[in-house]
Amino acid sequence: MTSAQGPNDPKQPAPPSADGSNGVQGKGGGLPPNLPEPVIEPRSRWLPSLVWVIPLVAALIGLILVVKTVSSRGPTVTISFISAEGLEPGKTKVKFKDVDIGTVNSITLSKDHSHVLVDVQLTKEATDFAVKDTRFWVVRPRVAASGVTGLSTLLSGAYIGVDAGKSTVDESYFVGLETPPAVTGDQKGHTFTLHGESLGSLDIGSPVYYRRVQVGQVVAFSLDKDGTGVTLQVFVTAPYDQYVGTNSRWWHASGVDLRLDSSGFTLNTQSLSTVVLGGIAFQTPPNQQSGPQAQNNATFRLAGDQADAMRDPDGQALHVVMNFNQSLRGLSVGAPVDFRGIVLGQVTGIGVQYDPVSHQFRMPVTIDIYPDRLGSRVSRALPEQGSTANQDMLQLLVKRGLRGQLRTGNLLTSQLYIALDFFPKAPAAKVSASTDPVELPTIPNTLDELQLQIADIARKIDKIPFDEIGTNLNGSLKNANALFNRLDKEVMPEMKDTLTQAKKTFGDAQSTLQQDSPLQSDVHQALQELTRTLQSLNSLADYLERHPESLVRGKSGDKP
Repeated sequence: MTSAQGPNDPKQPAPPSADGSNGVQGKGGGLPPNLPEPVIEPRSRWLPSLVWVIPLVAALIGLILVVKTVSSRGPTVTISFISAEGLEPGKTKVKFKDVDIGTVNSITLSKDHSHVLVDVQLTKEATDFAVKDTRFWVVRPRVAASGVTGLSTLLSGAYIGVDAGKSTVDESYFVGLETPPAVTGDQKGHTFTLHGESLGSLDIGSPVYYRRVQVGQVVAFSLDKDGTGVTLQVFVTAPYDQYVGTNSRWWHASGVDLRLDSSGFTLNTQSLSTVVLGGIAFQTPPNQQSGPQAQNNATFRLAGDQADAMRDPDGQALHVVMNFNQSLRGLSVGAPVDFRGIVLGQVTGIGVQYDPVSHQFRMPVTIDIYPDRLGSRVSRALPEQGSTANQDMLQLLVKRGLRGQLRTGNLLTSQLYIALDFFPKAPAAKVSASTDPVELPTIPNTLDELQLQIADIARKIDKIPFDEIGTNLNGSLKNANALFNRLDKEVMPEMKDTLTQAKKTFGDAQSTLQQDSPLQSDVHQALQELTRTLQSLNSLADYLERHPESLVRGKSGDKP
């Protein structure tokens, strides 16, 4: 490229002037002669300034960041919550095991304003979380049966927790949990279903015990559709789930079990926490070996206490009604039916009926009796219910004195129970086994009989004429008083003279019997003479015993 030359360039000839000269002036001020005319050529290209390099680099970096962000972005999901408490768009994180896997983009209200919709942008690494069974919940400070959780959010703020699902079906809309799940999907163990009559003091997170060791917790509960009980889901962690056998028994371990028996007071409880929060315990019956390990979601019965759980299956119940003619105060539904210390059943209903024929009130009590509780040998020997043999056997038992009797089970609370026993001296009664329920005869208890006897005695005492007896006794006392006055005035002086004469007689007898009296001396001499005579007779008897011939011949020293 040829650059433009200036007007004073010696190599370039000067342009011709208007008058035909070469434009070169002489010394007088014209152009110098013989100089070429200058040639002006434009530049071929334009070079940019270095100032434009900086925005180009910045734009390139921004483009790279955008590409990186888009390439690292995962799916967007929507989570429904009742409230957005603690959630902030652009700040609240989604965490799995304390690792950020997403961020809350926006929070909006639903159309019916009943809940909020939280849009969450997941990371590319968290794509597997957008499946059907994934669970989301808000982690914030909570106080539950299992303890206090989420305290770390007091400083860092709430975040959304995740439990990874195992499904292969993609999902973009989720209903968030209002409380954290008790068991996450990565925990090993088994879930079991329990059916009980009531929830008691149990709650989600209540502990599950095996031999007083906590091995799991309650994860869910619901009321049965028919309203007759509750269904609970419990989770037993590994390796303790191996102790749950097909024959395991489950019971409420809540509260305190205080018993009074022949050994004294017995206090049973699993732990202090069960007294306040409740709990569940399970164990194999003591007289059985542990059965095969129960499968996941196996179903068990939840008993009210350990004694109820460990009792053998009751079998078919026999419905019985007993009519009492006494007060049922202290008897309640659920009271035991006892046969010589063995609980055979419980009271199921208490009522009152009026008999228009006898114009009396009856107190019918319905009970359920389980004959299988008497043992397998007895249950096998009993005929089938409803059969003729069963009716004949029931008639025989009633004939031998089978009766129902109300007895006091607790002197402090005056609670009653029904005792089944044989009373041979009970009045004769008949029973019909064809009716349902079967009606068994009753007999008053000992206390009631004692009350009747006392009332009978009171009626007899009431018939005694105490007023007439009192009047007669008053007259007798007046006569006795008159007699005592007569004795004092008439008899007493005579008795005094008699006593004086008797005293004189006793004095004369005493003087006669003294040692120095003549009578005493004469008697003493007579006794001495009698003693000497007896001694002589004794000597004669001894001699005759030795010489009996002397009675004929005489004494050997005597002459004829």
